[in-house]
Amino acid sequence: MQTLFTNPKVDPSQHPDLNQYFAFGISVDCVVFGYDGVDVKVLLIKRGTEPFLEYQAIPGDLVHPKEDAVTATQRVLKDLTGLQNIYLEQLQTFAGVDRHPLGRVATIAYFSLLRIEDYNPKPSSWATDAQWTPIQQLGEMAFDHKEIFDVALERLQRRVRHKPVGFELLPTEFTLTDLQHLYETLLNTQFDKANFRKKILAMGLLLPLDKMRKAVRYRPARLYKFDPNRYEALSNRGFLFEL
Repeated sequence: MQTLFTNPKVDPSQHPDLNQYFAFGISVDCVVFGYDGVDVKVLLIKRGTEPFLEYQAIPGDLVHPKEDAVTATQRVLKDLTGLQNIYLEQLQTFAGVDRHPLGRVATIAYFSLLRIEDYNPKPSSWATDAQWTPIQQLGEMAFDHKEIFDVALERLQRRVRHKPVGFELLPTEFTLTDLQHLYETLLNTQFDKANFRKKILAMGLLLPLDKMRKAVRYRPARLYKFDPNRYEALSNRGFLFEL
């Protein structure tokens, strides 16, 4: 027989020594990375309110008293940027004592990676701008948002090295040059062309197509597509994707 847990009634006045511990604010911050076929970018807003008026910031806000953190991420993104139905993965909690000038606020950071062409941000609420910004062009940011961004970027780079999530950012059909450029951009590195192609093709995750992409200055390049069923089957047998 299952026993249901019920919250006991507690009189806060009987525990005045604990009041300071229940005076924290909780916020969520959403680091949304995107790829447009050329650059890796991050979705930033411009704050239209104090503190940090007119600073670049990661979309974020306080969690409502009767709201869970996951629900708050969807609300915050919609309210500030217009983006909806974004899958976000929890990154880390940032709880520095002085991270917010108005009081103690711990923030739960989330991150995501998506194709920019599928989303068109529009600022609203107290955000006066919402832009996809190249990650090399970040200015001074509000609060500790640069630290949050740095941690998210490091997590993203580890993720794409060990899981084929990068394929989700490409068109259904792509060339090996497209794929190499994507990973070089995500990882901020350069791969030897021959070694990269040899390694990728040896994984057996790509299906060559009987199609060629015609280019004006170069010879036609073969098109490929990612085979998710093959990846799942290989993963079940212990295959590890690693660049």
